[in-house]
Amino acid sequence: MKGKAYGVGVGPGDPELMTIKAVRLIKENDVIMVPGKDPKESVAYKIAIQAVPELAAKELVPVDMPMLKDREELIKSHKKGAELMRSYLDKGRNVVFLTLGDSTVYCTFTYIQKYLIEDGYETELVNGITSFCAAASRLNIPLAEWNEPIHILPAVHGDDECFDLEGNYVLMKSGSRMKELREKLSASGRDIKAIVNCGMDDEEVYYNAGELPDETGYFTLLISKRKNS
Repeated sequence: MKGKAYGVGVGPGDPELMTIKAVRLIKENDVIMVPGKDPKESVAYKIAIQAVPELAAKELVPVDMPMLKDREELIKSHKKGAELMRSYLDKGRNVVFLTLGDSTVYCTFTYIQKYLIEDGYETELVNGITSFCAAASRLNIPLAEWNEPIHILPAVHGDDECFDLEGNYVLMKSGSRMKELREKLSASGRDIKAIVNCGMDDEEVYYNAGELPDETGYFTLLISKRKNS
């Protein structure tokens, strides 16, 4: 009997935003995989341990999955992660893989998951509060109203072709491009609000473009709307 692999979203930073299901699965299973070289230094671990103190006594397994631009090297790291997870699943042990935010949105686990599914292993994605929903709540604004579309973009990859689309923009991981994005969005007649490290102890909140520095941290999220919306 093979084990089951769970990709468990722990939310964006505030441990109170973890779901009851995420807490239960961490408590019920002994093998917890965490992205990075040192599980206890992982942001996901630092969030989860606050809600589930029992996590400290679990078998913590690091999964080194660096963010690389070399596609071939990236795939190698994903396959290596899947191989590591299979070594536990083949022993009949369930594995909980902790991931920031939601398990279906730019989630590290899903790169491993596809190889597990190909090999016939059972997997499950467990939702968490997304960073952009948490950021909108922290800014005390709606993400969208009436018939407004929402465009969720990984700003770190630099694809700006959709900036001409109508609707509201969520730009994730935009810190290194802050100056460029601020100028482009402001020129298009859009309002800009941003949060760095949403829900964490070092959270920073910016309510307009004039407050934004030229560069911020990796976990920076922009919400941009037409000024009359």
